Amino acid sequence: MNVLFCTAECSPFYKTGGLGDVSGALPKELKKNGVDIRVVLPFSSKISDEYKSQCEEIYVFTVDVGWRKQYCGIKYLNLDGIDYYFIDNEYYFKRPNIYGDYDDGEKFAFFQMAIIEMMEKINFIPDVIHLNDHHTAMIPFLLKEKYHWIQKFDQIKTVLTIHNLEFQGQYGSDILPELFGLATHRYEDGTIRFNDAVNFMKAGILYADKITTVSPSYAGEIQTPEFGFGLDPILRMESHKISGILNGIDYDVFNPKTDKHLASQYDVKTLKKKKINKKQLQERVGLPVREDVPVIGIVSRLTYQKGFHLLLDEMENLLQFDVQLVLLGTGDPNFERQFSYFGYHYPDKASINISFDEAFAQQIYAGSDLFLMPSGAEPCGLSQMMAMRYGTLPIVHEIGGLRDSVVPFNPVTGIGTGFGFNEFNSYQLMEAIKKAVFLFKDYPTVFNHLREQGMEKDFSWNQSSQKYISLYKNL
Repeated sequence: MNVLFCTAECSPFYKTGGLGDVSGALPKELKKNGVDIRVVLPFSSKISDEYKSQCEEIYVFTVDVGWRKQYCGIKYLNLDGIDYYFIDNEYYFKRPNIYGDYDDGEKFAFFQMAIIEMMEKINFIPDVIHLNDHHTAMIPFLLKEKYHWIQKFDQIKTVLTIHNLEFQGQYGSDILPELFGLATHRYEDGTIRFNDAVNFMKAGILYADKITTVSPSYAGEIQTPEFGFGLDPILRMESHKISGILNGIDYDVFNPKTDKHLASQYDVKTLKKKKINKKQLQERVGLPVREDVPVIGIVSRLTYQKGFHLLLDEMENLLQFDVQLVLLGTGDPNFERQFSYFGYHYPDKASINISFDEAFAQQIYAGSDLFLMPSGAEPCGLSQMMAMRYGTLPIVHEIGGLRDSVVPFNPVTGIGTGFGFNEFNSYQLMEAIKKAVFLFKDYPTVFNHLREQGMEKDFSWNQSSQKYISLYKNL
């Protein structure tokens, strides 16, 4: 089975979040299971020189972006057994940002047409094209409306994975003739029109053969007005082709037994070594070194969607308890300032680090006792899985992938891998934190048993990759 995996970002080359993690890990697992999968992504200026120097240019051609004839180079790299193809055009991709430029519509129009026109040139016509988010969501539409005359493409099936429905790729109707070289009738008849704009995500939802989301709960949530961002009627109409497959994490990268960033490696059988990493984390951030105080870790973008306004509402209250908080992240400038205020006024209890560093993040996963994710919406979330992998118990709002991956502690049965709250408000968040802190302080044996349960959960890509393979085969 041949699959072309199309993505705007991919670890280890560059990433901004979960999409990059998934694009780096899922193809590796699919390859292990016999799928001939190849990955295509932009040749971004963010790629390190180490990888750039290994790339080989294998083809050069031009892509018609409306009236523009744009250079397109295809660069190739085999890394860890995966074939990567990079779409090269310095005008579009030699930029400091991956997203958010004024001409994102043009940039991703070029990218998507380049992918389609690349396939014949590299002699790889896939059975399935796997698309990710709105940056590649127009490809099923283009295959049927622009490139339908190419017989080799007739049998290609398409899967669109929605990682975050909030971002949909909406542009003026003139994008069809101006960039894609198409008439506007599919806009005028309402097919790909939404809010008086061409909507890349809507086009993908309607034209792809299958839709997946990154967790089962999110597949249902996006079909409601609360989480559908206006597309819920379309998603309900297409519900027969929607399924949710929970993301996994890369066990080669996130493994406390082999993680070189840690002061001491450990696993579920040597969990006592975790305290060495807690001591190292406390020393690094300048907090008092104490085994008996629970360290609450946060590694996240600081936004409303991630629920950090709830935490800010309770920070003064939280820091009256015997706890330590270590935060790593960037985001809303107001949130950054408010968290920094608490770090300044409570230097023995709060370490606020407004930056991002992957090695530091993994030290927080390993050195914390609890991990906070109060997200208002979370299509999947990976940090809670990483935390459990490192024996750190997540405290989560029970939504989307957080609900699907974290088992809230049940004091009757003793079963659980973390703590949860249902109602999205600061009071319920604080109640969940208090339960976790109470258990850590007063019932350490039970708390450690929960750590072990979390570490023994299988969040590898093995199970999820089998579901994708089944989906491909059914197509």
